[in-house]
Amino acid sequence: MTVQKIKELLEAQVLCGESLLGREVHTACGSDMMSDVLAFVKEQAVLLTGLVNPQVIRTAEMMDMQCIVFVRGKQPDEDMKALAAERGMVLLSTDYEMFTSCGMLYANGLRGRSGA
Repeated sequence: MTVQKIKELLEAQVLCGESLLGREVHTACGSDMMSDVLAFVKEQAVLLTGLVNPQVIRTAEMMDMQCIVFVRGKQPDEDMKALAAERGMVLLSTDYEMFTSCGMLYANGLRGRSGA
């Protein structure tokens, strides 16, 4: 699935990285706890979260994630957008809740760890 397709499915707004929407991604995870992302997430390309602070960008970078989707209409500040741009990440924002967003992506073929 491309990041563009994620944007379309979630009716998301592009906050950063518009030129990178053609990236192909195969896995995703949803969490507001960055400690869980660090502990349990392996090889995920997309992070869905409602947490809006710079630690999200840093965690995603450590895990080589290409895209962060902020759920529930959350919006990062300009410093976070600049940090993500420096790291070559796409930032999206959707009004859907976490559960709904994850379900929509799963129903359209995006999977979590080990294809589960």
